Amino acid sequence: MRHTLTGLTRSLIAGALACASLAAPAAGAPVCKWADWDAFRQTLLSADGRVIDASTENQATVSEGQAYGLFFALAANDRASFDKLLAWTENNLAQGDLIAHLPAWIWGRLPPEQARSAGKATDSWGVIDANPASDADLWLAYTLLEAGRLWQEQRFTALGTLMARRILREETAVLPGLGRTVLPGTQGFRLSEHRWRLNPSYVPMQVMRRLATLLPDEPAWQQLVASSARLMLDTAPRGFAPDWVEYQPGRGFLPDAQTHAESAYNAIRVYLWAGMLASDEPRRAALLRTFTPLADYVAAKGFPPERVDTQTGQPGPNAGNGGFSAAVAPYLAALGRAGQASAQARRTRELAQREPPGYYTQVLTLFGLGYLDGQFRFARDGALVPAWESGCPAR
Repeated sequence: MRHTLTGLTRSLIAGALACASLAAPAAGAPVCKWADWDAFRQTLLSADGRVIDASTENQATVSEGQAYGLFFALAANDRASFDKLLAWTENNLAQGDLIAHLPAWIWGRLPPEQARSAGKATDSWGVIDANPASDADLWLAYTLLEAGRLWQEQRFTALGTLMARRILREETAVLPGLGRTVLPGTQGFRLSEHRWRLNPSYVPMQVMRRLATLLPDEPAWQQLVASSARLMLDTAPRGFAPDWVEYQPGRGFLPDAQTHAESAYNAIRVYLWAGMLASDEPRRAALLRTFTPLADYVAAKGFPPERVDTQTGQPGPNAGNGGFSAAVAPYLAALGRAGQASAQARRTRELAQREPPGYYTQVLTLFGLGYLDGQFRFARDGALVPAWESGCPAR
């Protein structure tokens, strides 16, 4: 990977190295068996480290997929895959330098008109939209910092610290009445002078808490923990998280005009993040309580809904796919509904046998069922505790 280090960058890296303070795993740490990760590598990960969503017309790769892939590689103690994923991300999404650039959110076969306007052949590949996505960037910074700690790799610690600082500068803003808040990207989410568009699934409490812990010299991260909690807790009036929401000072959170306050493929992650919180996370009880109408729906119907009108609480006609079941399973387990959690895990497996799962379903499965199977967990401060460090799951 290419880095051109300025004097300022060198000084920032030197300061960042102090974050790698916890002990490294014992030499020869095990690689736990994880069939879902093996399947992800075999079906979605290219030889050079690109996570491919084959369901898209342009065979796209999104920064979210790269960030999730890096997290799973770390959780699996798969350093070879981690290095490939990171190299591809930096070289193709960040103009060769993650220190200087947040990654573009989507890469793939360029639409013909975009290729022509750039003077390229119509079968060219490259960045389709250079705007970054903060959910991917937060997971990427988090994973780099945890990789630096767990693998005792100071380069990852430094890179993660610098990415987090850039996220703070470029992808957050102080919203009156809410405080410093994560914006979904650098451009396009300030709708007017006094109105913003936000996404509750972009701010997992584990990630926000960990970044606040590892970067104590940046008090703004503590403010982001508080605003992130409000973004999840105060936007679900009927117990269903919205994909998107608008915010206006004096009026608070408002239904999103573009998506008509719908809960669907973004929001399913809100329940997933809540379900994977440490039992002593201070916000856990409130988050679990907020979404109990979702749990009650799953108990009654046997599956999570694909779509819900969050203003009325009215579900749509379709059941969520196997990934949705995997995502709600940790949440149900956290509520003490172990039988229902197991039923959703079985539903995920049964649906996967009928039809091979795509990119997003595999991601949700790796998170949800990987967590339930004991492949990883999160500590109160958001630290990743992988099974290869704490003890591989019994099989």
